[in-house]
Amino acid sequence: MIRILVVDDHRLFRMGLVRMLRDVKGLQILGEAATGEEAISKAREMKPNIVLMDIIMPGIGGIEATRRIVCSNPDVKVIALTACNEDPFPLQMLKAGASGYLTKEIDPDELNLAIRKVFLGKRYLCAEVAQHLAIRTFDDHESPFEQLSSREMQIMMMVINCQKVSSISVNLHLSPKTVNSYRYRIFEKLNVSSDVELALLAVRHGMVGPRVQHAAHSL
Repeated sequence: MIRILVVDDHRLFRMGLVRMLRDVKGLQILGEAATGEEAISKAREMKPNIVLMDIIMPGIGGIEATRRIVCSNPDVKVIALTACNEDPFPLQMLKAGASGYLTKEIDPDELNLAIRKVFLGKRYLCAEVAQHLAIRTFDDHESPFEQLSSREMQIMMMVINCQKVSSISVNLHLSPKTVNSYRYRIFEKLNVSSDVELALLAVRHGMVGPRVQHAAHSL
């Protein structure tokens, strides 16, 4: 039996995914989580074989949650299941320790196949992402966000999701001064001067969900 934890901040999507997987022979749904922090806690408590992980969520997000889960227990395999298929997300998730990367457009049979392959210790990328990574190898074009370190990327995602410095400080166990230092370093690397400009740049590169897009365009 393959034990699964489902992590996504959209309740309706999470419910639908859980309902579908519960009907698949050989799979057991242990629980659900809506944030990266909750995913870390439940992975520690429930000890799943597979974590299906969204990327853009409140709090620390899916990339940092993946890193912490895999570091704490390498036997837990993480599969990204997300709407994000553009740079730099696939590489960031794989570097964080994910064993698979799927977009939410895949059909149930492919999801089932990916879960079973990753459970057996293999990697699995959906065709769209695999093709994108292959093309990127021969393409000089890079996302400006690829120059960010893992920590800078993490803080950048929290900033564009409208988290305040005080909240980021608490979530990451950093001082507000350190968080602000990271913010200004990010601004310098990306040639922007404010959180608003940062959010608009992220929108242009398809790195945010509809809620952040709406907020950014209304500013």
